[in-house]
Amino acid sequence: MISRAGIGALFAIIASTQLCLAADPRYPDWPCAQAKVPEISLAAVWAGPPLGDAEEKWKNDPKVSALVEKVAARKTPLEDAQKAITEFLSAPGTDKATAGKLVFAGLFEQLNAERSSVMSGLERVTRKQRQAADKVRTDTVALQALQDATSPDQSKIGELSNTLIWETRIFEDRRRVVKFVCEVPTTIDQRLFAFGRTIQQEIE
Repeated sequence: MISRAGIGALFAIIASTQLCLAADPRYPDWPCAQAKVPEISLAAVWAGPPLGDAEEKWKNDPKVSALVEKVAARKTPLEDAQKAITEFLSAPGTDKATAGKLVFAGLFEQLNAERSSVMSGLERVTRKQRQAADKVRTDTVALQALQDATSPDQSKIGELSNTLIWETRIFEDRRRVVKFVCEVPTTIDQRLFAFGRTIQQEIE
């Protein structure tokens, strides 16, 4: 059962969440400490030759598409991914410059899309957290009223306490997940930059 001191802790959780959600007024649903950058800039991760029509043609090459799918996956360790790129570009008869641009064009499109998906997911969760915070606040006020009643209904107090414990647990679990997922867009940025460097070194 939640005590009166516990009620104060619940209000503190709600207050801290509201402060976090208001961190950047331009993006009210963005929950991360890192500034929201909606898309990766090509210039930030690629210093090689202009990609030209590679941005449209990379999907037409089955070998390039297969490599992009394998390398873009975050489950593939960065070193293994870089090695796969190097081996692909070093294969006999490969036009490194053309192949390199195709590979990077594919990685840029794929990872930007993945990054956008992750960021949209974070904002969806934030909206759920806002709703959850409102529910916790409403139930906390109701519990406080029950406890302050002249003749407290212990059955109702116990029932609402259990509901609040469950709601708070879900709320906190979700907040921990958000904190972890907030690192993903930065990881994708770093991964794409590393791929760009690997490809540029091969085609120079």
